[in-house]
Amino acid sequence: MVLNYIWIAFFLIAFVFGIISLLTGDTTIFQKMVDATFDSSKTAFETSLGLTGVLALWLGIMKIGEKAGVVNVLARILSPLFTRLFPDIPRNHPVMGSIFMNIASNMLGLDNAATPTGLKAMAQMQELNPRKDTATNPMIMFLVLNTSGLTIIPTTILAFRSSYGAAQPTDVFIPILLATTVATLAGIIITAGWQRINIFQPALLAALVGLTVFVGLVIWGFGQMDKQTMGTVTSVASNLILMSIIVLFIGAGLLRRVNVYDAFIEGAKEGFSTAVRIIPYLVAILVAVGVFRASGAMDLLIKGIQWCVGQCGLNTDFVGALPTAFMKPLSGSGARGLMLEAMKIYGPDSFVGRLSCIFQGSTDTTFYVLAVYFGSISVKYTRHAVACGLLADLAGVIAAIAVCYVFF
Repeated sequence: MVLNYIWIAFFLIAFVFGIISLLTGDTTIFQKMVDATFDSSKTAFETSLGLTGVLALWLGIMKIGEKAGVVNVLARILSPLFTRLFPDIPRNHPVMGSIFMNIASNMLGLDNAATPTGLKAMAQMQELNPRKDTATNPMIMFLVLNTSGLTIIPTTILAFRSSYGAAQPTDVFIPILLATTVATLAGIIITAGWQRINIFQPALLAALVGLTVFVGLVIWGFGQMDKQTMGTVTSVASNLILMSIIVLFIGAGLLRRVNVYDAFIEGAKEGFSTAVRIIPYLVAILVAVGVFRASGAMDLLIKGIQWCVGQCGLNTDFVGALPTAFMKPLSGSGARGLMLEAMKIYGPDSFVGRLSCIFQGSTDTTFYVLAVYFGSISVKYTRHAVACGLLADLAGVIAAIAVCYVFF
C-alpha cells in the first residue's frame, strides 16, 4: 500500500513541477518527461533481460546445492542465529542457507550472485506465507538487510575513482565501510524494534558484536595495503570465493550422486520465469523515478535544503553531494551517474566528490530491491518494509556525512 502512494506521488509531484516550469518559460519540460517514460521503460526491460542469464545460472547452481544437501547444512549451522533474527521461520529450514548466500554475496560485492540467491530466499519464504499477497516479518527483515547494503569490498566505486584520476582512489574505502555498517546495524535495530525482536538475546547480540569486530579487522587489514595490493586482493578474493561456491555445490552433488546437469537445468528454468515475472514491477518503479527526475523536482529540493542549511548557519559543503544520496534509493544507475558527475565537476579528491562516493557505497537501491523482490513473488502489501528500509538509508546518509567530515 505504501508503494502505491509513493508511486502516485512521483507522478503528481512531477506534473506540478512540470506546470511550474512551463509557466516560467520551459516549453520542453513535458517533452523531457514523456521521453523519460519511454527511456525508463526500455531500461526496465533491458535490465530484466540482462538478469535472465544471471538468474538462470545462479538459480541452477542453487538447485544443485539444494539437491546435494549443501543448503540444508548451511541452514543447520546458521539456525541458532537466524531463528532469533527471523523467529517466524522454522528451525533448519532451507531458506536459512539461501539467506546466508545472499548476505555473503552482498558483503563481497558479488551482485551477480546476490540477486538470484535473494530471489530464491524470497520464494522459499513465500512458501511459508499464509497470506500470499502480504509481506511477512522475515521478508521485511531480509529486505532491510539488502537495502542497507553492507558491502565489504566496494570494488566498482574504487575503480571509478581511479579512472577519474583520484590521487588515492582507496581513501574512501574505510569511510564507506563505516557508513554501510552503521546503515546495516540501524536497519536491524529499527526492524527488530518494529517486529518486537529482542536484540539482546545472547546469540543475536554476539552476532552483531562479531559483525562489528569483523568490519574493524577488515578496515585494519586493508589499511595496511597500498592501492595496487588492495585491488589485487579484492579481485582475487571475490572471484575465488565465487568459483569455490560453484565447485563446492557441483562436487557435493557428485558425491551425493545427484544428476547435476538435470538439477541445474531445473533451477535455470526457474530463473527464466522469474526474470519475466519482474518486468512489470521494474517498469512501474523506473518510469516513476524517471519522470520525477526529468521534472526538475529533485534539483529544486536540493536548492531548498541548501538554503535551509545556510539559514541555520551550518556548513553547506555536503549539499553538493546530496543528489547522489537522494537518487540512490530510487535508481542505482541514476545514483552512479550523479556520483560520476560530482567527481567530474568538483574533482574526485574534493569533499563533494568523496562524499558522493561514500553515499553510493553506504546504502542500496531500496525501491528497486522492493519492486524486484516483492514483485517476483507477487506481494502487494509491503507493511513496514518501505519505512524500515528508508530509515536505514537515512542512518547511512547521516553516517556518511559525519564520517566524511571526520576523514576529509
